[in-house]
Amino acid sequence: MRINEIAQEIDKLDVTEKLLLVKDIWDGIAQSNVKLPMSELQKEELDRRYHDYKSGKLKLYNWKDVHQDLRGK
Repeated sequence: MRINEIAQEIDKLDVTEKLLLVKDIWDGIAQSNVKLPMSELQKEELDRRYHDYKSGKLKLYNWKDVHQDLRGK
């Protein structure tokens, strides 16, 4: 089946079925353990953030506090 045929079949599904399909696709990707390529720019950004974290330059927040702040807005 070609991609456009698959898309047409997906269009026929209701929202609940589409959400279940997306979940199944994500679960399949997670189980495959495939390593996705990372660009040099992404590597540099991760290295920069890790360096900032290790050197204490990065301000960290408790996720519960952030969640509570967002709920209050």
